[in-house]
Amino acid sequence: MIELASGALRARVLPYGAVLQSLEIGGVNVVLGLDDPADYLTRSRYFGAVVGRYANRIAGGRFVLDGVEHTLPVNNGANSLHGGTKGFDKHDWTVARSSPKSVTLTLTSPDGDQGYPGELTATVTYTLDGDALRLDYTAVADAPTVVNLTNHTYFNLAGGGDVRGHLLRIEAGRYLPVDGGKIPTGELASVRDTPFDFTTPTVIGQRYGAAYDHCFVLDGGIRVVEPVSGLAMEVATTEPGVQFYAGGMLDPAATPYGPFSGFCLETQHFPDSPNQPSFPSTVLRPGERMESSTTYRFTA
Repeated sequence: MIELASGALRARVLPYGAVLQSLEIGGVNVVLGLDDPADYLTRSRYFGAVVGRYANRIAGGRFVLDGVEHTLPVNNGANSLHGGTKGFDKHDWTVARSSPKSVTLTLTSPDGDQGYPGELTATVTYTLDGDALRLDYTAVADAPTVVNLTNHTYFNLAGGGDVRGHLLRIEAGRYLPVDGGKIPTGELASVRDTPFDFTTPTVIGQRYGAAYDHCFVLDGGIRVVEPVSGLAMEVATTEPGVQFYAGGMLDPAATPYGPFSGFCLETQHFPDSPNQPSFPSTVLRPGERMESSTTYRFTA
């Protein structure tokens, strides 16, 4: 376990899954974590983990790259989710360097890992800076491949209870409609006059039965406010999208948490991009370097 501290922020990071186990603000833990690290082997729903090699879903567990079809494990109905049956969340990452405010972890995924081509080396750096937590990702590969990294932290700015009362604003005029398997149809649809319009602050549980698990096309940042305490979290990212998941499928029989105990804002490229040529490319080629950054800033 690695402990980080800066001002009023305290964080704990685990090498297993590069997990953000806790993030305390003035002594209040605002993320869902498991007290016993061993529980991440059996009771985790990606709590705090870095997921990859490809975050989110790939339709049918297959994609074609440079004319070659690659087959992946399917672990979400007929689709591959978060890198397959043993994605990056289920590996021990190596601590490359650390300081009181920052830690960098690295993982090498061999050629053919979960069906993905090429050896890929990924890094993630957690940095506390004043009132902010920043995550910086990099990846390089020795053969053409696809990559989409994100962090799967569940947030609850109240430190407990139901998150459906949180106010959410997403600067996104479009979102990705999905089919029954939560695979994008390929359309970038307007949020106007739909339950997906969060362009003004909106209570998470106000519409759609809070059954959100959708990708939004970002035009700017994200802001969440817990109305009782007034604690706010602002999210800025270099990624083109964010998967907003309201936590409705959390199962208290399998985890310590029930439905809507936390919400996810997974900054990332779009789901199923390897099969959607109109989406921003997630192809990484030798000699290239994938870089992305996401910052979570907290204010009272």
